Amino acid sequence: MKGEQKVIDVLNSLLSDELTAINQYMVHAEMFENWGYDKLAETIQKRAIDEMKHAEKLIGRILFLEGMPTVSELRKMRIGADASKIFASDHVLEEDAIKAYNTAILICGDARDFATREVLESILNDEDKHIDGIEEIQDQMGHMGVQIFLSTQVK
Repeated sequence: MKGEQKVIDVLNSLLSDELTAINQYMVHAEMFENWGYDKLAETIQKRAIDEMKHAEKLIGRILFLEGMPTVSELRKMRIGADASKIFASDHVLEEDAIKAYNTAILICGDARDFATREVLESILNDEDKHIDGIEEIQDQMGHMGVQIFLSTQVK
């Protein structure tokens, strides 16, 4: 089924966002693992896997609409130097994703591509859960202090 070019373009833009998120999360997960915070590493690795699944859905949808997935374009990554900066960077990433998905959902609605809109709404729900998890960790760090919080993240 040939999709509208503006829908394919927005899907490719979202794909670039997701591929960037995968890379940023993998770096952050490896940093936490290197520092010995295995619980945080696992949490972020799971989030990276969610982003991989999102990328897979977007690629599938682009192909279904007879478009060509663009997998060679990444956005600027924000790599944090410590735990607080990592979660601040990841929060910005998810905040930007939520804005982009909301915009894309409107574009799909205007194009009367409700099936693609439904796919994007599903991914948006995951992004909402991601930012909620990040904010939960940021709240814990704020309440406990970073050092005490990090002491709870060692296996």
